[in-house]
Amino acid sequence: MSRTEYIDAVEATREAVAKGEVYQANICRVMRAPLHRGDRDIAALHSLLMRDNPAPFAFMLRVPELDLHIASASPELFLSREGSLLVSGPIKGTGRTAADLSDKDRAENIMIVDLVRNDLAQVSSVGTVEVPQLLQEQAHPGLVHLVSQVSGQLVAGTTWQEIFDATFPPGSVTGAPKSTAVKLIAALEPVPRSWYCGALGWVDADHQRAGFGVGIRSFWIEGDELCFGTGAGITWLSDASAEWRETELKAGHLTAVAGQTWMKAMKGAS
Repeated sequence: MSRTEYIDAVEATREAVAKGEVYQANICRVMRAPLHRGDRDIAALHSLLMRDNPAPFAFMLRVPELDLHIASASPELFLSREGSLLVSGPIKGTGRTAADLSDKDRAENIMIVDLVRNDLAQVSSVGTVEVPQLLQEQAHPGLVHLVSQVSGQLVAGTTWQEIFDATFPPGSVTGAPKSTAVKLIAALEPVPRSWYCGALGWVDADHQRAGFGVGIRSFWIEGDELCFGTGAGITWLSDASAEWRETELKAGHLTAVAGQTWMKAMKGAS
């Protein structure tokens, strides 16, 4: 989306909020840049990201048979499992510094915390859903986020499928109510997200453990293009131009890292 198209999508979301259809929705856009054939080494890009933008839920996925090439510097926990304990760490609220974080950011985070509480409650024992961390400021290269944490104790016998049916897609990249926000996103965003804003991670079924990051701050290759997704949570209090600037803030440092010549940068690092 161009700047004008994105601002139009923000205003359309605000209209949906005014009508009572949603409380908030996360609207994303995809940036693209041409690639030379010799620069299709996603592992080299991943190494650059880990050097210049380390992230707690970073991942790299390369499946040549499916033409799938993804490198992510995700800062956000979608879901972890340790035995019966489920934990999610939604991020909502972004600024260049902590001083930039506003009442709108805090309200947005709390809305999504409530949504995640409801998601986990579908598969958790009654009375076990808690919010051990609320509105914690977390610094990353070039920006600051508000991060909360929601946990619950699984009902005995809950299957992996039931866990993902209850919690996916992540609330922070959809909105509230989730089902309506997903429909609004599909109507406003010109291209499907595919795996972007989904979740990538691992499951150790033998030991009832899992860890999944939200598929944000991520690059992927489509044909001869390198793609990067960036978005912002929209509420009634949103200023469309400010939301556009937030998408640029989230993209700025990471696209600068990717803008290096990958193999040259790797040789310099070694």
